[in-house]
Amino acid sequence: MNFLTSEEDIESLIEGMAYIPGHFHLELNLNGEPNGPVSLRHRDTQLKRESLRYAVRNMMGLLAFHVDELETAEEAFHSICQEDPENLNAWANLGYVYERLGHELEEGECVERVAALMGPEMGENQTDCRLRVAWCLAEQAYAHPHDVELERDEDLQEKLTSALMLYNLHCCVMLIYFLQIPIEEKRSWYFKMATIYIRLDGIVRDSKDTDLTRLNYFNKGLKQCLCNSHYSLALAWCYIGLMLERTEEFSTVPMSVHDCGFSGSDPLTCYGSAIKLATDDAFTLNRLANVFFLSGKLEMATGICNMALSVLTDAELNWQAYCTRAKLSVTTYAKDLDKAKCGQGGIPDRQILKEAHADLERVLAVRPCLRTHLELGQVYYYMGVDALQESLLVDEMAINQALVSLSKALQCPLGSTISKLQLLRGRCLLLKGEEQNAIDCFRKALELEPPSVQDTAVLRCLLQAILVSFTQSGNDTGQVIIQLEECLKQAEERYGANIVQTELKALCQAHTDEVTELSKDLVRKGRLEVVRKLLKSVHDGQGKCVLKLLLWC
Repeated sequence: MNFLTSEEDIESLIEGMAYIPGHFHLELNLNGEPNGPVSLRHRDTQLKRESLRYAVRNMMGLLAFHVDELETAEEAFHSICQEDPENLNAWANLGYVYERLGHELEEGECVERVAALMGPEMGENQTDCRLRVAWCLAEQAYAHPHDVELERDEDLQEKLTSALMLYNLHCCVMLIYFLQIPIEEKRSWYFKMATIYIRLDGIVRDSKDTDLTRLNYFNKGLKQCLCNSHYSLALAWCYIGLMLERTEEFSTVPMSVHDCGFSGSDPLTCYGSAIKLATDDAFTLNRLANVFFLSGKLEMATGICNMALSVLTDAELNWQAYCTRAKLSVTTYAKDLDKAKCGQGGIPDRQILKEAHADLERVLAVRPCLRTHLELGQVYYYMGVDALQESLLVDEMAINQALVSLSKALQCPLGSTISKLQLLRGRCLLLKGEEQNAIDCFRKALELEPPSVQDTAVLRCLLQAILVSFTQSGNDTGQVIIQLEECLKQAEERYGANIVQTELKALCQAHTDEVTELSKDLVRKGRLEVVRKLLKSVHDGQGKCVLKLLLWC
């Protein structure tokens, strides 16, 4: 990611067509074949588009194209061309859409327009051409962090690095040719670079052999924060505080700390400066709260949400603050719950759930959406189960309300494609004794899991539901056995045999008697392959479970 240092480097780049206008040629997952089912790619693209509803329209057009909404994509690109006739990316993208639509005449006109804008044939000076190059590269850089199928850190790191390369190239073009780009626009791009550097530093911070790589990210990120303090002074101070906190993780203090004049500075002082600058600005306070939330500073984020709501209490105008505060409440409750289960704390205060419920109801009154219905369903679920043993039902009314919220979420666009929704729905149904309905939900959740996700919570719930269904079936266990075989096959295709064996082992240890009865029934019905998998999941010396199994095999 070194800067190009000479005019010859830039000229060579441009003449060799190392940059190409448009977005459809970029090495994005979005432009390639999906890693999993096409339906999941379509869902992820739709969700990404919703999150960028008010962002760069070129990216919106790209996303619309990939969910087969060609007219929407055409409209997005065409509107940019009308408002900014020299936008290289928009003309190139519009030509790509016309090619797909089979409009050869319009496609040809777009190609001619791109060729004219890329060269000096229009009789203009080279500065205007290079200015268009700079804009083109910056817009393409913006696209990479918003790609789909980036669940793994390695994939996200690759896309963020690609974005930085384009941003750096954009900066080189501006610096070498002294291009006159509005200062606020420059600061906007630089601030995005600072954000990417901080995210990259967070990704590699736990790696063992990337100290130099991380140091590079850290130094550049801190310097970018300082350079961009005029773009958003409050957020800049917040970022600087986050970076200074991380200095203790290095064997020696990164040199950029001293270069930027922060020797001995306290991160809390930086946070205080950020909050003070944003005191009367609800929008900036919401952004600060989100940054602190994502950084794990839950109490600080909650306090800032309260500040934002004291500035602007109207839910219709400040629904984001209510959403963030509700999410913070649920996250805090879940963390306290995990600590209690490990014996590291007391039972969490259920008043937290009531506060989250109140905030979400305010949001639903003015902005009902899939996410809010889903989060409200999660709150009702926690209200309905025992704090330490989630398999125990303590409030059936709350569980019914959870199911109602989830049904409303399912009615929203894309609601039926969310794995988490099906998982939560299955848990609620299992609590109500509807084992078969719960199994159906868990199997659907398993189908909707992205291929790169290795969280086995869905598989764990599915195996437990099948086991409960078996114990409730009496002598008629044939259908349950068939479901078990199908689910194990599906799970092995999804996770691999080793992970499935690990989950079977946990099932045997937690439900020894039930698994023993299941195994006996499998032997009687001649389903020896499933029995072998159960036996393979436990080892000698593990006690009661394996002894019981071996006594009758």
